[in-house]
Amino acid sequence: MYDLIIKNARVCDGTGAPAYRGAVAVSDGLITAVGTRIDGDARRVVDAGGNVLAPGFIDPHTHFDAQITWDGLATPSLEHGVTTVINGNCSLTMAPVRAEHRDFVGAVFRQIEEMPAAAFDAGMRWNWETFEEYLGAFRDNLGINVATLAGHSMLRLWVMGEAARERAATEDEVVRMQGLLRECLQAGALGMSTSWVDIDHEHRPVPCRLAAPEELDALCAVLGEAGAVMQVVPEFWDPDLLCTRIDILGELSRRHHITVSFSPLFDSNATPELVPRALERVRLQTAYGARIVPQMQSRPIDVTFEFDVPTSVFSTRPTWWATILKPAAETLADFQNPDIREQLVAEAYNAMHPIAMEVHFPDFIVSRCELEKNRPLEGRTLRDIAAERGCDPVELMLDLAVEENLRTCFSAVAVGHDNLERISGPISDPLVQVGSGDGGAHVTRFATYGDTGYLISRFVRQAGAMSLERAVYKLTGQIADNWGLADRGRLRPGLAADLVLFDPDTLDRGPEIAVQDLPGEGYRYIRRATGIEQVYVNGLLAYSGAQGYSNERGGCIVAGQGSVPGRRAA
Repeated sequence: MYDLIIKNARVCDGTGAPAYRGAVAVSDGLITAVGTRIDGDARRVVDAGGNVLAPGFIDPHTHFDAQITWDGLATPSLEHGVTTVINGNCSLTMAPVRAEHRDFVGAVFRQIEEMPAAAFDAGMRWNWETFEEYLGAFRDNLGINVATLAGHSMLRLWVMGEAARERAATEDEVVRMQGLLRECLQAGALGMSTSWVDIDHEHRPVPCRLAAPEELDALCAVLGEAGAVMQVVPEFWDPDLLCTRIDILGELSRRHHITVSFSPLFDSNATPELVPRALERVRLQTAYGARIVPQMQSRPIDVTFEFDVPTSVFSTRPTWWATILKPAAETLADFQNPDIREQLVAEAYNAMHPIAMEVHFPDFIVSRCELEKNRPLEGRTLRDIAAERGCDPVELMLDLAVEENLRTCFSAVAVGHDNLERISGPISDPLVQVGSGDGGAHVTRFATYGDTGYLISRFVRQAGAMSLERAVYKLTGQIADNWGLADRGRLRPGLAADLVLFDPDTLDRGPEIAVQDLPGEGYRYIRRATGIEQVYVNGLLAYSGAQGYSNERGGCIVAGQGSVPGRRAA
């Protein structure tokens, strides 16, 4: 007898093959039968009613590293059909971290990933140091599958201490990093992540950016030994630099026989030629034998912020960045200082950085006000309010921030990656992987969820850029292949029973909402989803659109090349 049969479904098996009317049977957490008809009894039978049954979606670029230690569901990923999240991107993870480095790592994580300090401090227990201990700290409470990369910056910090922030490593230190990476991979790390762009809380390069080319080469050699992958953040805003980095990654991939994924592949009105040039270079390196996977998100960037917490929206504007990094009282003083204020206004209109050019201050929306008298301004743009009052929009924003003690909430809508017509071609390209969603990061700035529903609602239903089967493949089988998740991503007997049942006509990301669910009663912005009917993780019902989250816990730690620890019983 089967544990579960889902029948009368439109089966999209994760390969991109045409869908068919059929059924899937599950026993002991594994898919045991797939076909147009399945005979036999089951403890539970679900009639799909013609909805789509697909492998659980995989989110390849998340930052749930801290959240997963107190939230084993990686909320709200399951609500979007995601059954596996990949953490540890951008050279950062919560391990390996020595006790004396916890404050630094916490500060870096809060800065880059914009996790509120109070919530981070309230949620983190820090009862680990090694990578193995870190995985053990949360594996018994998982309701979703988690795969974690080892962060290059963390490897350097463990071996070199504070010197990791100052200089290149010695030969002996590189050898020790190689040994540490091997330990992480043996403990269950999926691979390693690094970055060429990220900065820490003191506006200094993260440790991995101080690595000499020989160091990265040596670590890639270890990845090659294990058949592991590497994730990289390159200079995604500069076409010339990005193409140069792709050439470097191509050489590393060929030399060590590894898959390298870079993220994000970002479309911008300031540099519309970037994506076509980058893809041309990826094709060239692929022709030479490299395995390079660009990650491209499907959704546009919408950012919500207040000035009492630093936000990366202003990281490319030096005066703004220096001002908002200060304590709140000093930021308030700067906003009222005529000389500094003049610089802020000028910089708002005269940004030279390509990414900064996408951010148009007058188009910011006043999304939430603290004072009752200002509530009528909510939902309106600074441009419209300023025109009504006869003042400058940036001056107005500064005045509101000062009046409300930096608690006015503003939103920058469609900061970039919002040209549906221009990115339809690249996102449907066989070489491009859907990813770079940043789930779990920037939680008080913008909702980093919804790539799955947005891909199907906009690029399948609206633009017709790809078939439904192709979209499902891009969310499942393609990612599993690229990351070595050998028993995930397809509906095939013997593979893990990660399943999502959804309505293809209504699947979409929902509106951005503020939810007060962080430790310490902190709030964050999330997006619910529409059209998700049921989500199963290793054969157990994890989420139902009708009933919400279940109490069953079927998630596990997922390692590369099919090395997956057995799931726990419910």
